[in-house]
Amino acid sequence: MLFRLTDLLVATSWFALINAATKKPNFIFIITDDQDLHLNSLDYQPAVQKHFIEQGTSFNRHFCTISLCCPSRVSLLTGRAAHNTNVTDVSAPYGGYPKFVSEGWNDKYLPIWLQEEGYNTYYTGKLMNGHSITTYNSPYAKGWTQNDFFLDPNTYIYYNVTLQHNQEVPKYNPGEYSTDLAAERSVAHLDDAISKGDPFFIGVAPIGPHAETIGGVFNPAVPAERHKNLFPGLKVPRTENFNPDVPSGGSWIRTLEQLNQTVVDYNDEFYRRRIQALQAVDDLVDSIMDRLEDHPDVLNNTYLIYTADNGYHIGQHRLPPGKTCPIEEDYNVPFIIRGPGIGKGKAVYFPTSHTDIVPTLFNLAGIPLQDGFDGEPMPVTAEQQVAVVRRSEHVNLEFWGSAIPEGAYGDDAGGNNTYKSVRVIGDRYNIAYTVWCSNAHELYDMEADPRQMSNIYGTSGSIYGWSIEKLTARIDGLLLTLKACKGVVCTRPWETLHPQGNVASLRDAMAPEFDNFYTEQQKKVSFTACKDGYLTDFEGALEPVIYTASSDISLRYQM
Repeated sequence: MLFRLTDLLVATSWFALINAATKKPNFIFIITDDQDLHLNSLDYQPAVQKHFIEQGTSFNRHFCTISLCCPSRVSLLTGRAAHNTNVTDVSAPYGGYPKFVSEGWNDKYLPIWLQEEGYNTYYTGKLMNGHSITTYNSPYAKGWTQNDFFLDPNTYIYYNVTLQHNQEVPKYNPGEYSTDLAAERSVAHLDDAISKGDPFFIGVAPIGPHAETIGGVFNPAVPAERHKNLFPGLKVPRTENFNPDVPSGGSWIRTLEQLNQTVVDYNDEFYRRRIQALQAVDDLVDSIMDRLEDHPDVLNNTYLIYTADNGYHIGQHRLPPGKTCPIEEDYNVPFIIRGPGIGKGKAVYFPTSHTDIVPTLFNLAGIPLQDGFDGEPMPVTAEQQVAVVRRSEHVNLEFWGSAIPEGAYGDDAGGNNTYKSVRVIGDRYNIAYTVWCSNAHELYDMEADPRQMSNIYGTSGSIYGWSIEKLTARIDGLLLTLKACKGVVCTRPWETLHPQGNVASLRDAMAPEFDNFYTEQQKKVSFTACKDGYLTDFEGALEPVIYTASSDISLRYQM
């Protein structure tokens, strides 16, 4: 009997080891609202530095693909670009939660897919704009084991947020700080997830450091009472593109007048309030980590991500506070991940985007990828980074509609802000290119000019050893290929342009043999009108000319 009991104990131990090795990982996903990367906000978050930057890997060239809250979150939750979700705004007719539902995404997005794989799923905070006290139950957001949603119109009221638990009636919370409520509910969800024992996903979405918004008016963020006197005298970083003496940027941005001292002082206060509001987010991070550290076995099997839905600018290129513009401050956002196999205290610099997040979670969880994903798994672990052969060197950026200036002095700043843009970051080159619906163009060498002060589009000369004219023709062809791309075309556009298989990067495409094809035969990115949504009748050419072996022969015959 003793022998049999020993055998049972050994077998049980082996089973436990095997089960631990094969159990799907957990995910905790923290997403802030409008947090910058380029205005140093992370420098004022010691908890994020301690628990994420020091214990994980920072992806310093991670981009949202549309710089606006609702469409960015929908792209993030579906792995699809905004031109494929058709959710491109924060409200009707082109965006908001009702648009998310009408386009069918409430039946096919991340929590539903994870539940199908045995995950319990939780969410606290803002899901998306238009998720309100009148729309939350028509229908309910699907796929969540438990939820505590922040609902409009009080989503952005820091001391009276509307909280809607599971399928209960929404409740106002006067006098309670919303980020602290998010922390409390997130820890409660974590306790429930741990007690159930199944793999879990927990989404945590405080509104900090978003402006407090009442009736469409964007006022400075409101910090928790305990943080309201921190950082006296703190100012917006005085980078080269902050309120420059010479106009910069493109299209309507280039028409902005220089900010006077009253506006600059206001912007400094606006910035300081954002940093103060992030202190409660830091407390939230600490509270989650404290609970996880009480359960080391759970922590050791959990990937934690810290990111933002989009970036933010304050005073750059003379702009009032806001996002939506084709500038680095608005698109390049924080993305830090820690967990099993993730390098500690590491930073990487290859381009990734929000459309890559769902494929990355699928990859980590061992879930087969969907053909419809417009992104690809990020090599997040040290092992994956060593094994990767090649990745996309580009990120496709897009926007439709008007700019959304915030604060007290932004009424005259803005115009139709529709554009297509691409960032190309490859082997010894780093380029930004934008085509506006007004037919304005911008081209920047981001190594020499990271603040986008000197538009070299249409100039003579060269960068990276290439003629600017010939380089522009290639990048325009790349952007056209991405303009209406789906699936693998979004991640492997050069292979679409060159199906022969001999072009996989901008460097390959710069071969002289393709000069005539790109400068003479390829269609150009253009718009026939500036519209507020993705309306293909006004988008100009949507597909490129494909290079064939006869391309050069036919051109020579025509000449």
